[in-house]
Amino acid sequence: MIEAGSRRRQVFVVDDHPIVRQGLVQLIEQEPDLEVCGEAADVKEARMALAKVTPDIVILDLSLRDSDGLELVKDIRSKYDQLPVLILSMHDESIYAERLLSAGANGYIMKQAAADQLLVAVRRVLSGGIYVSEKVGASMIERFAVAGRSQSADPIDRLSNRELQVLNLIGRGKTTREIADNLNLSVKTIESHRQRIKKKLNLTTAPQLVQFAVNWYGGHA
Repeated sequence: MIEAGSRRRQVFVVDDHPIVRQGLVQLIEQEPDLEVCGEAADVKEARMALAKVTPDIVILDLSLRDSDGLELVKDIRSKYDQLPVLILSMHDESIYAERLLSAGANGYIMKQAAADQLLVAVRRVLSGGIYVSEKVGASMIERFAVAGRSQSADPIDRLSNRELQVLNLIGRGKTTREIADNLNLSVKTIESHRQRIKKKLNLTTAPQLVQFAVNWYGGHA
Protein backbone atom coordinates (compact mmCIF):
# COMPACT_ATOMS: atom_id res chain seq x y z
CA MET A 1 0.00 0.00 0.00
CA ILE A 2 1.09 3.57 -0.65
CA GLU A 3 1.81 5.56 2.50
CA ALA A 4 -0.55 8.40 3.34
CA GLY A 5 0.74 11.65 1.90
CA SER A 6 3.15 9.97 -0.49
CA ARG A 7 3.38 11.44 -3.96
CA ARG A 8 2.04 9.34 -6.79
CA ARG A 9 4.76 8.67 -9.38
CA GLN A 10 4.14 10.58 -12.61
CA VAL A 11 3.82 8.60 -15.86
CA PHE A 12 3.96 10.02 -19.38
CA VAL A 13 2.45 7.84 -22.14
CA VAL A 14 3.45 7.96 -25.83
CA ASP A 15 1.41 5.80 -28.22
CA ASP A 16 -0.19 6.65 -31.56
CA HIS A 17 -3.16 4.31 -31.10
CA PRO A 18 -5.87 6.22 -29.16
CA ILE A 19 -7.55 3.06 -27.83
CA VAL A 20 -4.26 1.59 -26.62
CA ARG A 21 -3.27 4.90 -25.06
CA GLN A 22 -6.63 5.22 -23.31
CA GLY A 23 -6.29 1.70 -21.98
CA LEU A 24 -2.83 2.44 -20.60
CA VAL A 25 -4.06 5.61 -18.94
CA GLN A 26 -6.97 3.81 -17.30
CA LEU A 27 -4.72 0.99 -16.11
CA ILE A 28 -2.21 3.36 -14.57
CA GLU A 29 -4.78 5.68 -12.98
CA GLN A 30 -6.27 2.73 -11.08
CA GLU A 31 -3.01 2.29 -9.18
CA PRO A 32 -2.68 4.18 -5.87
CA ASP A 33 1.02 4.93 -6.42
CA LEU A 34 0.89 5.94 -10.11
CA GLU A 35 -0.63 8.84 -12.01
CA VAL A 36 -0.61 9.89 -15.68
CA CYS A 37 0.81 13.39 -16.08
CA GLY A 38 0.60 13.59 -19.87
CA GLU A 39 0.03 11.84 -23.19
CA ALA A 40 1.34 12.12 -26.74
CA ALA A 41 0.58 10.43 -30.05
CA ASP A 42 3.88 11.09 -31.81
CA VAL A 43 7.45 12.26 -31.35
CA LYS A 44 6.65 15.93 -32.02
CA GLU A 45 3.85 16.01 -29.42
CA ALA A 46 6.03 14.15 -26.94
CA ARG A 47 8.94 16.58 -27.29
CA MET A 48 6.65 19.57 -26.78
CA ALA A 49 4.90 18.04 -23.77
CA LEU A 50 8.09 16.84 -22.07
CA ALA A 51 9.34 20.42 -22.08
CA LYS A 52 6.36 21.34 -19.87
CA VAL A 53 5.86 18.36 -17.54
CA THR A 54 8.19 16.46 -15.23
CA PRO A 55 7.37 12.76 -15.35
CA ASP A 56 9.08 10.04 -13.33
CA ILE A 57 8.88 7.60 -16.26
CA VAL A 58 7.95 7.54 -19.96
CA ILE A 59 6.08 4.59 -21.43
CA LEU A 60 6.90 4.67 -25.13
CA ASP A 61 5.48 2.79 -28.11
CA LEU A 62 8.30 1.74 -30.46
CA SER A 63 6.40 2.40 -33.72
CA LEU A 64 4.95 5.88 -34.03
CA ARG A 65 3.28 7.49 -37.02
CA ASP A 66 5.94 10.14 -37.61
CA SER A 67 9.07 8.24 -36.59
CA ASP A 68 9.96 5.49 -34.17
CA GLY A 69 10.71 5.18 -30.50
CA LEU A 70 14.46 4.88 -31.01
CA GLU A 71 14.69 8.52 -32.06
CA LEU A 72 12.74 9.67 -29.00
CA VAL A 73 14.81 7.50 -26.66
CA LYS A 74 17.97 9.17 -27.96
CA ASP A 75 16.34 12.59 -27.61
CA ILE A 76 15.26 11.91 -24.03
CA ARG A 77 18.72 10.65 -23.13
CA SER A 78 20.33 13.81 -24.48
CA LYS A 79 17.92 16.23 -22.77
CA TYR A 80 16.66 14.38 -19.68
CA ASP A 81 19.49 12.06 -18.76
CA GLN A 82 17.88 10.61 -15.63
CA LEU A 83 14.35 10.13 -17.03
CA PRO A 84 13.57 6.38 -17.26
CA VAL A 85 12.00 5.04 -20.46
CA LEU A 86 10.02 1.80 -20.73
CA ILE A 87 9.46 0.60 -24.30
CA LEU A 88 6.05 -0.95 -24.97
CA SER A 89 6.02 -2.64 -28.37
CA MET A 90 4.28 -5.09 -30.67
CA HIS A 91 7.62 -5.86 -32.32
CA ASP A 92 9.70 -8.96 -31.68
CA GLU A 93 11.66 -8.33 -28.51
CA SER A 94 14.46 -10.67 -29.60
CA ILE A 95 15.34 -8.15 -32.34
CA TYR A 96 14.66 -4.82 -30.68
CA ALA A 97 15.12 -5.13 -26.92
CA GLU A 98 18.93 -5.12 -26.80
CA ARG A 99 19.13 -2.32 -29.35
CA LEU A 100 16.75 -0.11 -27.37
CA LEU A 101 18.52 -0.82 -24.09
CA SER A 102 21.83 0.07 -25.74
CA ALA A 103 20.27 3.32 -26.96
CA GLY A 104 19.29 4.25 -23.40
CA ALA A 105 15.91 2.65 -22.67
CA ASN A 106 15.45 1.12 -19.21
CA GLY A 107 13.07 -1.65 -20.14
CA TYR A 108 11.25 -3.41 -22.96
CA ILE A 109 7.90 -5.18 -22.73
CA MET A 110 5.64 -6.61 -25.42
CA LYS A 111 2.11 -5.26 -25.84
CA GLN A 112 0.86 -8.83 -25.60
CA ALA A 113 2.04 -9.00 -21.98
CA ALA A 114 -0.56 -9.10 -19.21
CA ALA A 115 -1.56 -5.84 -17.57
CA ASP A 116 -0.12 -6.85 -14.22
CA GLN A 117 3.22 -7.59 -15.88
CA LEU A 118 3.27 -4.10 -17.37
CA LEU A 119 2.82 -2.67 -13.88
CA VAL A 120 5.66 -4.86 -12.65
CA ALA A 121 7.84 -3.46 -15.44
CA VAL A 122 6.86 0.15 -14.63
CA ARG A 123 7.67 -0.23 -10.94
CA ARG A 124 10.95 -2.03 -11.61
CA VAL A 125 12.12 0.74 -13.92
CA LEU A 126 10.93 3.40 -11.45
CA SER A 127 13.00 1.71 -8.73
CA GLY A 128 16.12 2.05 -10.85
CA GLY A 129 16.14 -1.42 -12.36
CA ILE A 130 16.07 -2.80 -15.89
CA TYR A 131 13.09 -4.77 -17.17
CA VAL A 132 13.17 -7.38 -19.94
CA SER A 133 11.38 -10.69 -20.27
CA GLU A 134 13.08 -13.87 -19.02
CA LYS A 135 13.57 -14.88 -22.66
CA VAL A 136 15.44 -11.70 -23.55
CA GLY A 137 17.42 -11.76 -20.32
CA ALA A 138 18.61 -15.29 -21.05
CA SER A 139 19.46 -14.34 -24.63
CA MET A 140 21.51 -11.34 -23.48
CA ILE A 141 23.44 -13.48 -21.00
CA GLU A 142 24.12 -16.01 -23.74
CA ARG A 143 25.38 -13.29 -26.07
CA PHE A 144 27.83 -12.06 -23.46
CA ALA A 145 28.91 -15.62 -22.72
CA VAL A 146 29.71 -16.39 -26.36
CA ALA A 147 31.29 -13.01 -27.17
CA GLY A 148 34.10 -13.50 -29.60
CA ARG A 149 32.53 -16.47 -31.34
CA SER A 150 31.55 -16.37 -35.00
CA GLN A 151 29.11 -13.75 -36.25
CA SER A 152 25.40 -14.42 -35.80
CA ALA A 153 23.79 -16.42 -38.57
CA ASP A 154 20.83 -14.01 -38.65
CA PRO A 155 21.60 -11.35 -41.28
CA ILE A 156 19.38 -8.85 -39.43
CA ASP A 157 22.01 -8.77 -36.67
CA ARG A 158 24.46 -7.29 -39.18
CA LEU A 159 22.35 -4.16 -39.59
CA SER A 160 23.08 -1.02 -37.61
CA ASN A 161 20.29 0.57 -35.60
CA ARG A 162 19.75 3.15 -38.34
CA GLU A 163 19.64 0.48 -41.04
CA LEU A 164 17.11 -1.48 -39.00
CA GLN A 165 14.99 1.67 -38.74
CA VAL A 166 15.11 2.11 -42.52
CA LEU A 167 14.25 -1.55 -43.12
CA ASN A 168 11.33 -1.25 -40.71
CA LEU A 169 9.96 1.80 -42.52
CA ILE A 170 10.38 0.15 -45.93
CA GLY A 171 8.39 -2.78 -44.57
CA ARG A 172 5.67 -0.37 -43.46
CA GLY A 173 5.34 0.82 -47.07
CA LYS A 174 7.15 4.15 -46.71
CA THR A 175 8.84 5.71 -49.74
CA THR A 176 12.45 6.90 -49.66
CA ARG A 177 11.25 10.50 -49.33
CA GLU A 178 8.88 9.59 -46.47
CA ILE A 179 11.65 7.70 -44.68
CA ALA A 180 13.97 10.68 -45.07
CA ASP A 181 11.31 13.00 -43.65
CA ASN A 182 10.54 10.64 -40.75
CA LEU A 183 14.19 10.32 -39.75
CA ASN A 184 15.15 13.93 -40.56
CA LEU A 185 17.75 12.75 -43.06
CA SER A 186 18.39 13.49 -46.72
CA VAL A 187 17.07 11.29 -49.52
CA LYS A 188 20.69 10.65 -50.53
CA THR A 189 21.49 9.34 -47.04
CA ILE A 190 18.50 7.00 -47.10
CA GLU A 191 19.55 5.71 -50.50
CA SER A 192 23.00 4.98 -49.06
CA HIS A 193 21.39 3.08 -46.19
CA ARG A 194 19.29 1.09 -48.65
CA GLN A 195 22.41 0.11 -50.60
CA ARG A 196 24.20 -1.04 -47.43
CA ILE A 197 21.12 -2.99 -46.31
CA LYS A 198 20.97 -4.78 -49.66
CA LYS A 199 24.64 -5.68 -49.42
CA LYS A 200 24.38 -6.98 -45.85
CA LEU A 201 21.26 -9.01 -46.67
CA ASN A 202 22.70 -10.32 -49.95
CA LEU A 203 19.97 -8.68 -52.03
CA THR A 204 20.63 -7.27 -55.48
CA THR A 205 17.59 -5.24 -56.54
CA ALA A 206 15.27 -2.65 -55.02
CA PRO A 207 12.17 -4.88 -55.47
CA GLN A 208 13.98 -7.67 -53.60
CA LEU A 209 14.69 -5.28 -50.76
CA VAL A 210 11.07 -4.13 -50.60
CA GLN A 211 9.78 -7.72 -50.65
CA PHE A 212 12.22 -8.77 -47.93
CA ALA A 213 11.28 -5.74 -45.80
CA VAL A 214 7.53 -6.35 -46.16
CA ASN A 215 7.87 -10.06 -45.32
CA TRP A 216 10.20 -9.36 -42.42
CA TYR A 217 8.05 -6.59 -40.96
CA GLY A 218 4.91 -8.72 -41.25
CA GLY A 219 6.63 -11.62 -39.54
CA HIS A 220 7.90 -9.55 -36.60
CA ALA A 221 4.99 -7.19 -35.98
